[in-house]
Amino acid sequence: MKSSSKNILITGVSTGIGWGAAHQFIEQGYTVFGSVRKASDADRLQREWGERFVPLLFDVTDAEAVAEAAQSLTGRLAGSGLAGLVNNAGIAIGGPLQHQPMAEIRQQFEVNVFGLLQVTQAFLPLLGARENHPVPPGRILNISSVGGKIAAPFIGAYAGTKFAVEGLSHSLRRELQLYGIDVIVIGPGAVNTPIWDKGVDASPYVQTAYGPAITRFVKNFIEEGRVGFTPDYLGRQIVRIFETPNPKTRYALVPKRLERWVLPRLLPDRLLDRILGRLTGLRPAKG
Repeated sequence: MKSSSKNILITGVSTGIGWGAAHQFIEQGYTVFGSVRKASDADRLQREWGERFVPLLFDVTDAEAVAEAAQSLTGRLAGSGLAGLVNNAGIAIGGPLQHQPMAEIRQQFEVNVFGLLQVTQAFLPLLGARENHPVPPGRILNISSVGGKIAAPFIGAYAGTKFAVEGLSHSLRRELQLYGIDVIVIGPGAVNTPIWDKGVDASPYVQTAYGPAITRFVKNFIEEGRVGFTPDYLGRQIVRIFETPNPKTRYALVPKRLERWVLPRLLPDRLLDRILGRLTGLRPAKG
């Protein structure tokens, strides 16, 4: 059989985790096909990474563009295929669910959930979901979040999308046993990436009853992100997981793991409610 072991597709590679993953896969000798939405980003990354990076210009929510990219890549990889797909593209827009505009909530689901599934459907044949596939079946890595298991206040829509990604991933993994394609969830914690600098804006809500709490939350959340894992570190871990012969179904890559991952998942929900309420000011201390 021909080999696809060094071809990988990563969505959302212009910044953040996607950039770190693309960089580290290229460092390990892979050819990375990376999705970007702007031609200027494609040009910048090609100059940065050279011939081992091939930009694919599409937005994950644009069905026609995704289908065209899949068709183009199928022609380019004629007789071969993809070793992996890393579904990384995502957005985060914070706000209290009582007041957050439905358009913002829908946008996050369009990108983080429906876009992820749309890309997966389009490229599954190149991963081996077809008859007479000429190379070994590939592997899918879906980038979730701590927020896919622990839902903090003021990121409810984002957490909802990541909870959905977790469920889709488990069903997809079980279905794709038919073709020998594995699906693995990666749930990062705090990452030093622009996603939250751009996505959490307390100003629309300062005049609501949530004003003081969301202002405090945003300040703490951004500060925590800035001392989180670097995109390059996450990228190295993603490569390691991708190359693991017998991987787990889910990996939590979380700084301060005991405090930010293990304990919150062990605590009863009501107790965690009270702790988060006190930390944010949503649950004032009794006098």
